[in-house]
Amino acid sequence: MLSMLACTVFAQTDSVATDATTQKSKRMNLHLLHGDDSVKVSRKIHKHPGFSIAITFSRFDLGLATLIDNGSFTLSPKNQFLNYRSWKSSNVGFDVFQFGYRFNSAFKIYMSAGLDWTLFRLRDNITIQKDPDMSQLHYTVDNIDYSKNRFSSSYLRIPLSFDFRTKDNDDGKRFHFVAGPDIGILLNGRVKQISSENGKQKFNDDYHYTKLRYGAFTRIGYGDLGIYAKYYFNDMFNTDAQKGLKNMSIGLTLGF
Repeated sequence: MLSMLACTVFAQTDSVATDATTQKSKRMNLHLLHGDDSVKVSRKIHKHPGFSIAITFSRFDLGLATLIDNGSFTLSPKNQFLNYRSWKSSNVGFDVFQFGYRFNSAFKIYMSAGLDWTLFRLRDNITIQKDPDMSQLHYTVDNIDYSKNRFSSSYLRIPLSFDFRTKDNDDGKRFHFVAGPDIGILLNGRVKQISSENGKQKFNDDYHYTKLRYGAFTRIGYGDLGIYAKYYFNDMFNTDAQKGLKNMSIGLTLGF
């Protein structure tokens, strides 16, 4: 009798365990069959309004840099020494920090911080000089054929982004329309030259680059890839002779 009772109890226990396993299996199968729905529910949870702060590597920009001389893409005679190779003059930048607020799944505002380089490949064999004279940029004409003569600046960039997003599609991607103001704090200016006579040379100075620049930007993209454009409202240099000389850039951006 005890043996029969024990067998009955174990049988019931196995039945309960089997039912529980079956129910769990059904739930797992249901989850697998409706995986897209479960992902969508998860995304909805993460789209609730709220603040966010993060260390990041995003909005990597790679594009072409252009000088605008008092509204013209042609340099004036006083700025002809800055004549540059258009297809070898570039802008590179990325963000490493972000703080923002998400209002809903369609709109987010955030301030970020990152680094931004603008590099102009000069055509002429000249060397921009370190000179305290604030009236103009000084340079020397060199009897050297430079294979590379690059005049560049690096800034800490602090953009404020207004990000309008569409709904996610079935692949989890969406369109982004981003625009806002951009402030830059000068970190350094540099002349980099390569020649057979002197090899590789680098000279660092502020070269009268404006200490604080301000402008606007826009980014349009789908998924992680898009295009961007930047334009700075104030002068590129703080010298009298270069007044009205500004710069802009346009190119590809990766990571929204």
